[in-house]
Amino acid sequence: MERDVTPFVQPRSVAVLGASATRRTQGNGVIQNLQKSGYRGRIIPIHPTAEAVDGLPAASAIDRLPEETDLAVVAIPAPGVTASLTALHQAGVRSAMVFTNGFSRSEEDVFRKFARTSPMMIHGPNCMGLINVTDQLPLYPSTITDKVRRGKVALIAQSGSAAISLMNSTSVGFSKVVTMGSEFQVTAPDYMRWFASDGETSVIGIVLEQIKDPQSFARAVETIHEAGKAVVVLKVGTSEVGALAVQAHTGALISRNDAYESFFARCGVPTVADYDEMVATLECFASRAATSIRSRLGIVGISGGETALACDLAAQLKVPVADWSDETAARVKASQGGSTGRNPLDLGATVHHTIEQDAEAIDAIIEDEAVDAVVFIQDAQASLTPTMLGNYLPRIQAYGRHGEKTKKPVVLVSPTSENAHPRIAEELSKFGVPVLRGLRNGLVALRNLGIQAQALESAKRRRSAPRAHRRNGAASRIVRELADHTGPLPAELTRRILAAYDIPLVRSALVRSTKEALEGAAQIGYPLAVKVASPDIPHRSDVGGVELGIENPEMLGDAIQRISMKIRKSRPRARIEGFELQPQLSNRLEAMAGFIAAPPFGALVLIGSGGTLVELQADRAVGLSPLSHHEAKSMIRRTRLGALLGGYRNLIAKTDTGKLANLLSQLSKLALDLNEHLSECDLNPVLIQEGTGEVAVVDALLVAGVPSRA
Repeated sequence: MERDVTPFVQPRSVAVLGASATRRTQGNGVIQNLQKSGYRGRIIPIHPTAEAVDGLPAASAIDRLPEETDLAVVAIPAPGVTASLTALHQAGVRSAMVFTNGFSRSEEDVFRKFARTSPMMIHGPNCMGLINVTDQLPLYPSTITDKVRRGKVALIAQSGSAAISLMNSTSVGFSKVVTMGSEFQVTAPDYMRWFASDGETSVIGIVLEQIKDPQSFARAVETIHEAGKAVVVLKVGTSEVGALAVQAHTGALISRNDAYESFFARCGVPTVADYDEMVATLECFASRAATSIRSRLGIVGISGGETALACDLAAQLKVPVADWSDETAARVKASQGGSTGRNPLDLGATVHHTIEQDAEAIDAIIEDEAVDAVVFIQDAQASLTPTMLGNYLPRIQAYGRHGEKTKKPVVLVSPTSENAHPRIAEELSKFGVPVLRGLRNGLVALRNLGIQAQALESAKRRRSAPRAHRRNGAASRIVRELADHTGPLPAELTRRILAAYDIPLVRSALVRSTKEALEGAAQIGYPLAVKVASPDIPHRSDVGGVELGIENPEMLGDAIQRISMKIRKSRPRARIEGFELQPQLSNRLEAMAGFIAAPPFGALVLIGSGGTLVELQADRAVGLSPLSHHEAKSMIRRTRLGALLGGYRNLIAKTDTGKLANLLSQLSKLALDLNEHLSECDLNPVLIQEGTGEVAVVDALLVAGVPSRA
């Protein structure tokens, strides 16, 4: 259900349950903040005995509240919360904001059930409310930092302390600050949609611990992008790393955080790793709009060491440094005698250069079509001495004038994260040039600006070409069969499932005796690969269950005998259902593909180098199902396997990746259709013919079971 949160953001009347007539409580904090802000709506304390609280007439009970009260703030001990919410609903109150925490398991269960079924909107519990800075309406129980000023940034944080840290650290102004708490009913996407249509908000920052409903979140992001607004996310709790699966190699190569990263990438949402990166990105987004879907940087500074470090960090962050034209290089070199003319521009390399000479070089860089954004690296710390500030100001003011002349993003980045000097920030704010603190933080912000531009462009394309997935016609039948299975699926069922999704398999025969093996080999032809078939052995090569290079019947009989002996020794309790015979394909590259179920996001699909050393090599790219053919090819390009298939250093002939991409796309559709019943999958190895790119799956492992949540 999508909810209109207007009663929380702009309530016309606020009842407060939990304010005291004798001491300061959270309820009193809300009342006093509303009074101090000049809130024009009605404030109604609820108190059983006091006639007045904080100078305001009190209602003696919930049922004495005026009809259609917009909002009730609930700040009482946990045992009484659900009963009070029931009474508020019966009294006709439209919404409730619950600050309370410390619920017992039974109290929480009762509260959650009420929240699911009640038509009254409920925000929280375990939150610190919200601050509507635009309308000077603070539903907030604590002292509000003086650093909060009016602006265009909305902040949504599941953690109250995160909101406090960012309010104290960010120099831009806020429109709204919302702390979500535990989200028993109203969720962050409800506020995201509201901010998409809020004329006072242009940038939305989100600090979250988990996403309960990815589809709702994605729809809200799409609404924000369609409104031409920016959104950035800090996901906390990413250190919870570990296999999402327990039997497949795929699970060992994917962490829980991969699901969130893939989800945000699909939504076109830029992300940050910490508060400093969030601050820099919000300040950048609030000051400069994205003008290009790329992030090629022109870097200018007065120190060769600092500009070189910026290039190093840009390479780590995969932010491209622009390769500007020869004409631009000539213009730069003509005005900067000591310069190479190339990116980055070290102004300090030219002796006795003037601001006018610098301006000619900077104009050339800004005008170059290969430059998407310009970064001025300049000490701007609050600790600058008056002399240093005086020396730097003329140059900094010139940087601002350059920023004013172009629509391209232009930022000044101070090399450290120390607070910026207020005089420098004030001077540059006149020109719309933000001062970002810290080289890495500033570069992350500019990378995110490019991601935001791509998201806005994608939003335009989506309006004309909506994405859709058609479920495979065989999926319902397969689901019925899977109901009878847990753990690794039998080889025959695995092959039928893969075949239903047009995933190419190597010819194979299951034999149960040496006689059947000889007959099967005569049909398949030598050379052969022989593998044990056992539901108890998911990875056959790990226990000596695979023999290659079988050239004749005698070698075949010996191989079956050796495999049987090894299995009896290493896995004496394993059930041996027979042996799988396959033609041995030579001169092929080995890939690995697979997926894991990752609720609530669906399934994560993986591609990379295959073989027996997959975990050691850890060559992988990950994406959310379903994958288009284009997305699958893009994933392949991000791996070492993709570089090799591209003809890397002539080690192999350049090989078409189209058929491998098709396999990956088909596997992603299988994963999407069946991820509620199949927890994991390995296709390893997938053999690729050099040059033609023909693919064939040699070994497949599908595991049935209830997937664990990401």
